[in-house]
Amino acid sequence: MKKILAVLLTGALVAGVLTGCGGKKADDKVIKVAASATPHAELLEQVKPILAEQGYDLQITVFDDYVQPNEVVESGEFDANYFQHIPYLNSFNEEKSTHLVNAGGIHYEPFGIYPGTKSDLGAVADGDNIVVPNDTTNEARALLLLQDNGLITLKDGVGLTATVNDIIDNPYNLEIKEMEAAQIPRVISEFAYAVMNGNYALEAGYSVARDALVYESSDSEAAKTYVNVIAVKEGNENTDKTKALVAALKTDTIKNYIISTYDGAVIPFE
Repeated sequence: MKKILAVLLTGALVAGVLTGCGGKKADDKVIKVAASATPHAELLEQVKPILAEQGYDLQITVFDDYVQPNEVVESGEFDANYFQHIPYLNSFNEEKSTHLVNAGGIHYEPFGIYPGTKSDLGAVADGDNIVVPNDTTNEARALLLLQDNGLITLKDGVGLTATVNDIIDNPYNLEIKEMEAAQIPRVISEFAYAVMNGNYALEAGYSVARDALVYESSDSEAAKTYVNVIAVKEGNENTDKTKALVAALKTDTIKNYIISTYDGAVIPFE
């Protein structure tokens, strides 16, 4: 009887080990990603068939806040998330003592200079007024865009901390008005030009590609800084499924989808 019991227990143990191995192997082919709805989850839906061809089952869960997607990756419940840029990721890690890292930059959402009373940036004249967002991060992005297009010069090294106080050369004597970003589309007709966030421009019916006179290039400091990334828990950035996910999002298929769908409001990050 004891021998029979021992054999049964041994068999159960072997079966359990085999089942566990099979379960682990199956888990390696499931990629669970937490994402914001637009454009992140939309892009991930386009990636599903690409990953399926490689044997991966991409499972997407949409979150409507910016806290839970990081918490579920930190806990290991999800493999990755796709909703945030690097400054937010770094700030979250510092505040919450989490261990999330950037596994790959996918896209950015550009700032643009839009026409107000003037429809050509080449027509800028002495004393023209320009409205820019007044919050620290977005104001700096706006000023960098003005600098990139030769309208002002900022102090060396100020980068994404720049304010109007850091302007050292203003050849057109531009009057730069700081205003809450969400309000700018409503007052654009009162200014020669306006610098707007991509999301507020879209909400106001503007097309980045058609309406912006210029917008942030993919090699600009702002684009590199505010690129939206795939984030994973530290140590998982080089796993097969993380690499597969990032590579799929950077295929020509997805780049072409972004270009044809979002009319310049979303741009592939190179």
